[in-house]
Amino acid sequence: QVQLVESGGGLVQPGTSLTLACAASGFEFSLYTLEWYRQAPGRQRELVAVINSADATTYTDSVKGRFYISRDNAKNTMWLQMNRLKPEDTAVYYCNANQGLQISYWGQGTQVTVSS
Repeated sequence: QVQLVESGGGLVQPGTSLTLACAASGFEFSLYTLEWYRQAPGRQRELVAVINSADATTYTDSVKGRFYISRDNAKNTMWLQMNRLKPEDTAVYYCNANQGLQISYWGQGTQVTVSS
């Protein structure tokens, strides 16, 4: 059974850091492209960061230099390290594992709230 389970969300103050984790099971993790998305209230889901099977990474402009995506294939886990958080980073964060459009798995999401 395929599972992606996010953890690490919470309420934090602006300027602080938070690291999200996504634990995977039920598929060949190392062969998949891994992505973090987020969805703020009233907005469409947004792609935040990508790491492919060769460990190449890309980021949406609004998080470049602040967020870092990583993976450990031996642990079937991916992370999103988020630094210098801003109120506009507030959203539900989702992890995704995919092989293009044909196969795509989603986690249940974890809430991140950045507020003073």
